[in-house]
Amino acid sequence: MTADDRVYYVISDLHIGGDEQLEDVEFLDELLEFLKTLEQTEENAELIINGDAFGLWEFTTVDGLEKFDVLEDTYPELFEQFKHTGENIDITLLPGNHDHELAAYQEYVDRFAQYNVDLVQDESIKRPIGEHAIHFEHGHQQDANNRIDDWGSPHATPLGYFYNTLVTSRAGQLSDRGRYNWLKDVQAVTPTERMPVWLLSKYFYREMNPLLRYSIVPFLLLFNISAILAVLAGLDLLGIWSAPVTQGTEFLGQFGRAGTAAWFFLAINVAVTGLLLLVGVPLYFIRRDIRKTITRFGIFETELTVDPETPYKSAAEQIFKDDPETAIFCYGHTHRPSVQSVNGGLLVNTGTWLKRLHRRDGIIGILPPVFHPSYQLAAVKIESTADGGIGVEYEEMKKPSPAGEELTRTERFFTVGREPVPDLPDRTVINPEQAEQSQSTAPQLEQ
Repeated sequence: MTADDRVYYVISDLHIGGDEQLEDVEFLDELLEFLKTLEQTEENAELIINGDAFGLWEFTTVDGLEKFDVLEDTYPELFEQFKHTGENIDITLLPGNHDHELAAYQEYVDRFAQYNVDLVQDESIKRPIGEHAIHFEHGHQQDANNRIDDWGSPHATPLGYFYNTLVTSRAGQLSDRGRYNWLKDVQAVTPTERMPVWLLSKYFYREMNPLLRYSIVPFLLLFNISAILAVLAGLDLLGIWSAPVTQGTEFLGQFGRAGTAAWFFLAINVAVTGLLLLVGVPLYFIRRDIRKTITRFGIFETELTVDPETPYKSAAEQIFKDDPETAIFCYGHTHRPSVQSVNGGLLVNTGTWLKRLHRRDGIIGILPPVFHPSYQLAAVKIESTADGGIGVEYEEMKKPSPAGEELTRTERFFTVGREPVPDLPDRTVINPEQAEQSQSTAPQLEQ
């Protein structure tokens, strides 16, 4: 691999397109602005779109090349901007799992070429960087639930395919029926095990009748206190310890009707909580025993979601071992922007341009958790440094947080002080030559 002064800009996981509400691209303006910047750059640059640029799995009413026609008609300004940007720099597109069909039809290569986009129908590509190289792949081939065993087959249907065609696309069709158009954010829920909790959260804070929600909030807020009171009431009924109940009744009695009203409210709350505890305790032990039995038989041995780190670290270690000139393993798929050192090289995840959801538990009681939305729109810039090293930097496209519009007052109130502050990795510089000379397994990093 010869020296090369080329600069690489890498983005992935745009997930553009899909049924009905999924066609709304909330970051389209920022993406167009980013492409316009590259249209004007004087750098020797290449833009690599590292998989899942398009949500072809989420189209369920059209097939094959018809999906490209829909994309052209829906996002004409995007494809026109591809053409202009591609006149100035090279644009390379790799298929991901959501748009694996791009690897299945030669016609896609020809159609993208009309917009100066080079569609490479391979699982991965390699690019020179100084005296070393970068390995690019989307990452789903390291994920057992989304791996394409018959690469390039138009009939490839891993487990993730069914989830997205049956769940994600359906969410796009139904999203506008809600009190707020929130169901289309289903793609931002990771890992997928959080889906039931997310649905419960959005139902409680968005879809539940407001009168019903505000009437049960006091009970939910007081659940922890009521659980203690229920235990004390039980001790009183059994004649074991009556002092707390007697003293509490006498204390509230000093306030006349207000005290009586408070006593009845607490009594109802304690009764409900007591019933829940009576039912919940045995159910907990039954559930625990069932889980142990299932684990013993190995029925759920394979998890539904990808391990966001281990498979990729192992893959990078193998690439670095088999091809010593490769210094960087760059992937996407998991939607988690990160940079970490692996055996003298760097493992780089490009993140996603989709909305990200951060789970936050409420400050009091057993209210459903809140999923705070945010954006981390970034392109990873990889370039050689003057001293022979390789620099990796996240260039962020600022977009205001949607939390103010998408979270209810209740959600904001119960998570005050717990708002997420997402940030991107700092600039990292690796010098493979020095690492080799020192015979160290850890790269020399500067941040």
